[in-house]
This record gives sequence, C-alpha cells and structure tokens, in this order.
Amino acid sequence: MIKYKHIPGILSVCLILSGLTSCSKSSDSGAVESFTDLEKDVITNFVNNVAIIQYADLQDKAADLNNSIVALDTATINKDARLQQAQASWKAMRQTWERCEGFLIGPVENNDYDPNSDTWPTDYHQMDSLLVSTNNLTTDNIKALDPTLRGYHPIEYLIFGVGGARKVSELDSRKKKYLVGLSADLLNNNIKPLLASWHGASGFGNTILTAGSGNSTFSSKQAFFLALAGDNGMADICNEVGQQNENGKIFNPFHIPDSSYAESPYSGNSLTDFKNNIIGAQQVYLGNGGKGFKDLVAAKNKDLD
Repeated sequence: MIKYKHIPGILSVCLILSGLTSCSKSSDSGAVESFTDLEKDVITNFVNNVAIIQYADLQDKAADLNNSIVALDTATINKDARLQQAQASWKAMRQTWERCEGFLIGPVENNDYDPNSDTWPTDYHQMDSLLVSTNNLTTDNIKALDPTLRGYHPIEYLIFGVGGARKVSELDSRKKKYLVGLSADLLNNNIKPLLASWHGASGFGNTILTAGSGNSTFSSKQAFFLALAGDNGMADICNEVGQQNENGKIFNPFHIPDSSYAESPYSGNSLTDFKNNIIGAQQVYLGNGGKGFKDLVAAKNKDLD
C-alpha cells in the first residue's frame, strides 16, 4: 500500500487530478485549448513519447547486451574487452529499465514482466548452487526458475561478481551457459513481449488512448491519470526509493548496513538505479519533451506545478 504521507507533492497532484473538470487554458502559442484537448495531448504524448519509445529503447539495449554476451561466450581473444563490453551494455540497459519504472502500469505488472526480470535482492549462494547442480540451463529451463534466478541481477552477478571483482578466467563453461540462457530469457521472454503488448488495436497503448470511451480498464481519462500518478506510477516509485522502512530501496542497505540488500550490489550501480527511477517519474510529469502532467497541474494551479 502506498503511504502518500511520505510524498505530499504527489498527493497534491492526485487531489487536483481527482477534481479535474473541463475548462480552457492558453497554450504557448496564445491559442485557447480546451482542457479536454489538453488531456488528449497528454495521454497521446505519454503513450508514444514516454512509454513506447522507452520500451523500444529497452529492447534495443537488451539486444545489445545479448550480442555482447554471445560474443563473450564465443571469444577466443580479447576476452577481457568482451567482458567489459558486456558490463557496459548491462549498465546501459539498466538506465532505461529503471526509468521505465516511473510507469509500472499495464502488462509490465499484469503479465509479471517486472518480477520475472527484476526481482531482488538476490543471493549469490543460491546462484552458485544452481551452477553446480545438474539442472539444464537452456532458456526454456531458466524461464521456469524462481524469479530470483532470472533477469537483470543474475546476469549482473555473473558478469560483475561479488564486489565487482569478476575475472574473465572465472567464467567457466557452466557460468557462460547460464549467462547466455539468462540473456536470451530476458530479451525473448520478457522485454520483447512487453514492448509488443503495447502495440496494436488490443495493445495497452490503445487501452490508454481510448480511456473514457467505453473502456473497461479506464472508465474515464481521470481514472488513467490517477493510475499513472498513484500506486504503480510516479508515487509508487518515489515511495519505493525513499520510504523509511524495510521496503525502501535506500533504507535497508543504509541502516543494516549490508550491501547485499542493495538493488544492484555486484555492479555497484544502485545509486544510479535510484537516480534513474526518479528521472523516470520526472519524464512522466514533464512529458519527456511533450505535454505532460505538468500541463494538467499548471492549468489548475501554477504554483503547485
């Protein structure tokens, strides 16, 4: 449950959104735009310029990581450089994914793409046990594993190692087989279908675009705006990063202290993850170059915006 008392600014935004009624405002060009048209602009921009464009970027970066991992697996020379490229590709992909957490609505949660790719904290002892077992490590087998043994963080462990001290000589055939299977699982069983789920007449993007038009998911535009601001949107990720209890991303590793509780402990990327989470919420609010929540809020209360 989101505790809105920790994030009074977003609570104020939610209260304004819940009280929206049609009115008009002046656009940057001086023309008068109805509030209904402004709502449509914000929704269209969110779907095309915030959500889909970033999921497409995530797929591209996951493909880059997969290519880097395949190259690492087959390398006979320049192995250190191949490992470094895989590490850089992983961090590039994480930047986009963590920003996408500013809008964890729709298929990413409904179809479990988030938990199946980004469950943490992980236990490297558990991963080591899998590696010394006789379990098959094909992509299909990995798909059936516990979420803690799939996705971003097992890949992170394999290419960075505990304390970020991974040496390419430590990547034996079993580790590389797991790594190749993990990367293919992430790309083909999570990220590609996530992007695909937003496209087409039955896609989630169209569900958002038709909010308030006989839509069973969003009976009104207001319902969509509240969802995007609330439990799986901006408020959720701000609260997840900063809440002052054991569920907070910063709270546990700071107060215990134990780096294994951090989100990305092997790469040392956790603070960058948190920063990108907040940038993701910011992109939703500002519109990522187009109309965003800021325009809706400013139309009602410029000081709050």
